[in-house]
Amino acid sequence: MSKTLITDLISLLFIGMAFLVPPAYHEILLFAGLFALSGAITNQLAIHMLFEKVPLLYGSGVIEKNFTAFKASIREMMMKQFFSKEQLGDFFAKEEEKIDLTPLVEGADFSPAFDALTKTVMESKFGGAIGMFGGEAALEGLRDPFSRKLKRAVGTIVSSSAFKAQLDHHIQSSTLNEDMIASVEALITKRLDELTPKMVKELVQDLIKEHLGWLVVWGGVFGGLIGVVSSFLI
Repeated sequence: MSKTLITDLISLLFIGMAFLVPPAYHEILLFAGLFALSGAITNQLAIHMLFEKVPLLYGSGVIEKNFTAFKASIREMMMKQFFSKEQLGDFFAKEEEKIDLTPLVEGADFSPAFDALTKTVMESKFGGAIGMFGGEAALEGLRDPFSRKLKRAVGTIVSSSAFKAQLDHHIQSSTLNEDMIASVEALITKRLDELTPKMVKELVQDLIKEHLGWLVVWGGVFGGLIGVVSSFLI
């Protein structure tokens, strides 16, 4: 059972209990439940709006909306990390068997892609809400699992038969010069252009939703506390 569902059920339980306890405790439990449910649902909607466009809600669907910038950061990272002229030269000088770029992918630093994603989220309408729970520092725990997931995705691209065939062709027909580097970059760009907004969204959706579930939990907790205090002020 997810943290989100548990939070919602506990909030509803408080609301239901409010009608079963003595009048002296009715408002405390009712306000706690209502405010907790409100806080949890609000944060659930905020997380949902990161990935999905919601009619009449400006700023929703921010991940899909910025997928072009996200793909650009991946392309730039790939070219700098393991498709630079120096790295390709060293690699091909040592590699005599069939080309395998997996070692380069495994050793690459995927932090720039995560930084681009973090910047996109924090500059969105929901940056303020995430800021209440630590801002970018709260997302830092996602860096390693995100890098592992993205590394698998990039590994799939460079290990595909189509990519290897075209790269082999360029190596056999070209010297290791600027034209070849440009050809490789064009090939990577073409492959990345095959990604759709939906594919980019799904790449990060499950991971981020899992960790941002705590945003819903704390929204319910703080909402419930505010409800308890409000019951004494009315």
